[in-house]
Amino acid sequence: MAELKKGARITGGERNRLAADLKRRYGSGSSIRALAAETGRSYGFVHRILSESGVALRGRGGATRGKKS
Repeated sequence: MAELKKGARITGGERNRLAADLKRRYGSGSSIRALAAETGRSYGFVHRILSESGVALRGRGGATRGKKS
């Protein structure tokens, strides 16, 4: 996907196409941060688009703390 002009308002059909593309790529394993970087949009924008599209967001990654044995 081509990088969008930073800060450009995205509405209507263009927003729907972007939402569908982000949903597909997120479902294929891309992170929100990676999608944000690839599209030139903020993390919050991508998160909001995915949420509005009804995507079940994954939990945070990284190391988790377990019980010490």
